[in-house]
Amino acid sequence: MTIQPLLEKARQATESIRTLPDAQKQALLQQLSRSLTENIPAIIAANKKDLDLMPDEDPKKDRLLLNAQRIRSLAASLNDIARLPDPVNQLLLENHLENGLLVQKKTVPLGVVGVIYESRPNVTVDVAALCIRSGNVCVLRGGSDAIHTNTCLVALIQDALRQFDADENTVQLLPPDRALVTEMLTAVKYIDIIIPRGSQQLIDFVRANSRVPLIETGAGVCHTYVERSANLEQAAAIVTNAKVSRPSVCNALDTVLVDTAVAADFIALLAPQLAAYNVDIYAEPLAYALLEANHYPHLHPASAEDFGREFLSLQCSIKVVPNTTAALEHIQEYSSRHSEAIISRDPIVSEQFLNTVDAAAVYVNASTRFTDGGVFGLGAEIGISTQKLHARGPFALEKLVTEKWFVYGSGQTRQ
Repeated sequence: MTIQPLLEKARQATESIRTLPDAQKQALLQQLSRSLTENIPAIIAANKKDLDLMPDEDPKKDRLLLNAQRIRSLAASLNDIARLPDPVNQLLLENHLENGLLVQKKTVPLGVVGVIYESRPNVTVDVAALCIRSGNVCVLRGGSDAIHTNTCLVALIQDALRQFDADENTVQLLPPDRALVTEMLTAVKYIDIIIPRGSQQLIDFVRANSRVPLIETGAGVCHTYVERSANLEQAAAIVTNAKVSRPSVCNALDTVLVDTAVAADFIALLAPQLAAYNVDIYAEPLAYALLEANHYPHLHPASAEDFGREFLSLQCSIKVVPNTTAALEHIQEYSSRHSEAIISRDPIVSEQFLNTVDAAAVYVNASTRFTDGGVFGLGAEIGISTQKLHARGPFALEKLVTEKWFVYGSGQTRQ
């Protein structure tokens, strides 16, 4: 079995979507938004087939779930993307040279974007919409655990493409057979860029095996540091939100660092809030003793592996640190460079944290759960990039382009 015929169709579709007028792309996304809303029962039915095959205790199950509210949110995001400025054909630079040449640099689509992801069918819609809006073709390789949902969603997307006389191969869903992933990663003739979105294991595999250039949308090992000047009630509320509001996503909290000067008071406030959600806490000795004193019911001694670990579930680690320097050193060692937060009323310490921590998003007195393309006003995202080249943070519409030089002459030759 080979996916080459599918990849050939993807490459051929680039002309169709690249030349589709911007007004048509906007209208297409608005039509797709209506189609999602009109087909909520069918999408939920397809999604149920996938959910029924996944154990309830699997932390990916929440990522897999599409209910009416989430589908309506996806539909709304399509309208948001349609309203964003066209990122293509933007004039970035223009020079009139002494030899008479006119030199321009403009934005153009990337071409064919391959995305490998796990469990989350909302990614299917987000990626397709962002690629359509930016004039790109997308080749989607979702996981087998979401195959029924993804198949249903791609059918709706391709139907919308046909309605606007665009090539339906602009958006393709590849078979979930793992044996075909290597072919995708080496398809340098057909795919211009690969974007992995999922677990650290997935990202590591793609990085090690891809011959196609890639942009990593990395795993999130997210810390919140409660500094000694923090409003502790506010800190407890922020930490609780960052952990429990949606624990299976990459911007959820994994590790709490708390200054020793306020550790006892803070943990006394935090413990009942996390206990209400049955959060398992892995604590180093100082934090363990304080949680034990507060009769925390789901307490475990932390091992070395519990720091730098992306839990993706109702679990977290806690460590007491002597000062800000120690907190910064811990984050430097264990962060995945995704999202990091400090809770503090000291503006000097806060600025030190913001300027020192090397992450795509850094927060003062707010939950890391806000790291999201939609929340940041980008319509949606393909993922959160934790690398520094081309894109960092929410990787969204404005980064799905590259640059191209246009040179106009009148017979010039170089001496």
